Amino acid sequence: MNEKIIPLKLYLKNWATLLLLLLLTVGAAYINLGALNTVIALTIAAIKAFLIVLIFMHIKWAGKLLHLAAVAGILWLGIMIAMVLGDYLTRGWIAGAGH
Repeated sequence: MNEKIIPLKLYLKNWATLLLLLLLTVGAAYINLGALNTVIALTIAAIKAFLIVLIFMHIKWAGKLLHLAAVAGILWLGIMIAMVLGDYLTRGWIAGAGH
């Protein structure tokens, strides 16, 4: 089994970046930007998730099949979120529905 040995320095840099993004998330929560707060928080969360998947889950050094599985999982999550939001956002369209 040929596994790539990842240097500790890379893990520490990734950890420091995640902590910095955490502080950025907390700081952004104290600034009132209206609906943009949600967009900023979700963008920062997506960046943190991307870093965790790439480095800590070793997807960066994995084969193409694992890359495909990771992308398929993300696409499936997007489909599920779109379907749930489609249901939730259209509940008030029919008169008398939701009582």
